[in-house]
Amino acid sequence: YRGAVGALLVYDIAKHLTYENVERWLRELRDHADQNIVIMLVGNKSDLRHLRSVPTDEAKLFAERNGLSFIETSALDSTNVETAFQNILT
Repeated sequence: YRGAVGALLVYDIAKHLTYENVERWLRELRDHADQNIVIMLVGNKSDLRHLRSVPTDEAKLFAERNGLSFIETSALDSTNVETAFQNILT
């Protein structure tokens, strides 16, 4: 974590268990990273809408309550991937 200026907390929108682990990873970041680190919550695999198990609104609310930015991406079709990295760096 030393020297990191940004972090992407990524979960799979089709696997709720990965979303449930986000809180633990956030705590880990806050315990060990610089207090000014920029953190973005990223719901990945947005191309799997038909398999979604994590509602977008639920994740957005979690991000808002924890002072995180939020985006959904798809590595498969490149949706918002570059945007996520650009946003974390600006």
